[in-house]
Order: sequence, then C-alpha cells, then structure tokens
Amino acid sequence: IGNDLYNTAHKWFGRLPGGLAISTVFASGGFAAITGSSSASIVTLGSVAIPEMKKFNYNDKLASGAVAAGGTIGILIPPSLGFILYAILTEESIGQLFMAGIIPGILEIFFYVATILILCGMHPHYGPRGPKASIIEKIISLRTTWPVLALFLLVIGGIYGGIFTPTEAGAIGAVGSIVIVFAMQRMDLASFTQSTVEAVKLIGMIFVLVVGAFVFAHFLAMTKLPFYLSDIVAGISVNRYLALLVIVLLYIVLGMFLEIFSCIVLTVPILYPTIQALGFDPIWFGVIMVRVMEIGLITPPIGMNVFMLGGVTQMPLETIFKGIIPFFIADVLHVTLLVLFPQISLWLPRTM
Repeated sequence: IGNDLYNTAHKWFGRLPGGLAISTVFASGGFAAITGSSSASIVTLGSVAIPEMKKFNYNDKLASGAVAAGGTIGILIPPSLGFILYAILTEESIGQLFMAGIIPGILEIFFYVATILILCGMHPHYGPRGPKASIIEKIISLRTTWPVLALFLLVIGGIYGGIFTPTEAGAIGAVGSIVIVFAMQRMDLASFTQSTVEAVKLIGMIFVLVVGAFVFAHFLAMTKLPFYLSDIVAGISVNRYLALLVIVLLYIVLGMFLEIFSCIVLTVPILYPTIQALGFDPIWFGVIMVRVMEIGLITPPIGMNVFMLGGVTQMPLETIFKGIIPFFIADVLHVTLLVLFPQISLWLPRTM
C-alpha cells in the first residue's frame, strides 16, 4: 500500500517542480494515516522514493531530506501511538488527541511542500519536473488507494462523531485492513500469520512500556517530585512561554537519543503536573510534545531517522543531514505557529 500511495502521489504531483519530493511528502502523510509510525514510513518510502528520484537526477540532499522529514508526519496524523501512550499516562481523551493532531499534521505537509517549492525555485536543477500524467491516468491511480482513504475516514469519522470509542475504532480499523488486503489479493495466509506475530510483538513492547510507566509514575507520586517541581515553576516569576521553550528544547534533545515511546514514558509523569500549573491545555501540549520529539529524530548529531534512512538507501549521513536543514527550519516555523495559535490544534476537538 505504501508503494501505491507513492505512485498515486507521483501521478498527481510529479509534474510540479520537485514533484517527486512533493509526492514523497504526501505519500508520507497517507502512510501516517494507516500506520502512525515514523520508522515504517522511512523504511517503506526510502526504498521506493529515493531510487525514483535518483532516476530523474534529483539532488541527493533534497531527496533524502524529503524522505527523512516526511517520516516525522506519522506522529501527528491519527492513528498515532504517541498520542495513545500520552493519553494512557495522563488520562486525557484519545479521541480528542487524535482530532487535535489532524490539522497540525496537514499543516506540516504543506510546510514541507512549500519548502520543496522554494528550494526548487532557487535551484531548478534540484528537482526537475517529472513526466506529465493525463487526467485518466490520475483517476486510474486512485484505484488502489481509495480503500485506504475510506478506512481512515471511517475510523476517524466514527471517533469524531461519537459513533464508537477509540478502542472500538482500533478493532474496526484492523478488520477493515484485513478485508482490504485480502480483497486486493495482497495477502495470503502465511503473510497474515507473520503480520499477526509482528502485531503481538509490538503490543507486548507497548504493554511493557506502559506497565513500567505506571510503576515509575507511582514512584514519583510517592516522592511527590512532580508536584514539588510544578510548585517551584509556578512560584518563579518567569514567563510561562519561556518555561515552555525550555521544555521544547529538552524534548528535541531527548528525541536525538531516545525512541519516542521511551521519551513519553520518562517525561510525562514528571512534566504533566508542571504543564497544568503553567495553565497550558494538556491536549494542546500533547500535540506540541510529540511534534518536537519527532524533530529530534532528524536533528544532528544523532537523528535516528537519518541513520535509519542511511541504512536503507546507503546514502552518506552527511548528505542526509545537509538535506534536513531546510526542513528543520520549516519545523521550527511550524511549531512556532502551533504555539502562537493553540486553536489550530484545539478547534477540531472542541467541535466533537
């Protein structure tokens, strides 16, 4: 399905300057809507999009930067495992967190597209235009991708409309996925068994993290450390946005070294009371938190997404890090906009 999403985006946007890079970003957004995983997007689209862009003589920095940055979209567009873990630890609404991530996720896609268009406007040789596709070809390309969009709208629309809970939506999404892949003849019994085993392994990993997080939270509750910290922060006459800036920088640094679930487990029990004491909306903070942690995944000197992409494509890490820089600037502008206008994240949940 990842290949189908990229090929469809290629048909629709490949003719634009930097069209293949733009296609990669849109495909990353679509892939996020079915996996919620940054690493899955990097592995899938890295192996598909990079060879295609090399075939059309795309600049290596633009090609690698688009794939690495596009992978970070997965944490915002539901279903997001990061939002689920944050909701479990804070007892916030999973449904509201899902809704809060949709508009920022779409906005992130357009920030990346604007970055690509600006780069190709300044350096036309970075992203030559691809072959023109006819309207018929564009419509035919939707043949294999419309079920994905339909499933996404069913699951997220059901949560938004209160038709079913996020837990029930997970079951409906799983059954819908099975029906789609068998109907499209993309899966046999052997691959279905393998997928089930992988799902059980992932569930086991998440449960271990959640159990450990609750033990850690219980320890913190006994020591009252988070409450002391929130009292100290509340008592200091400092602008609350300055405190938020420190927290954002902390998450970017942690994102350089740690996987996102570990970051959430380690920090949320400590910082959640502080955020409440500062008067920030916890749903809005959930969006900011997972967003800036994903920025850490493409930030030097570590940047786990960069190393993962290098392993998949054999591209030099120096080239990928250079390609990330324009997208990092777009990320900073994106987060700044989300901080200045919280209603971007909060409008949709408040209409539920």
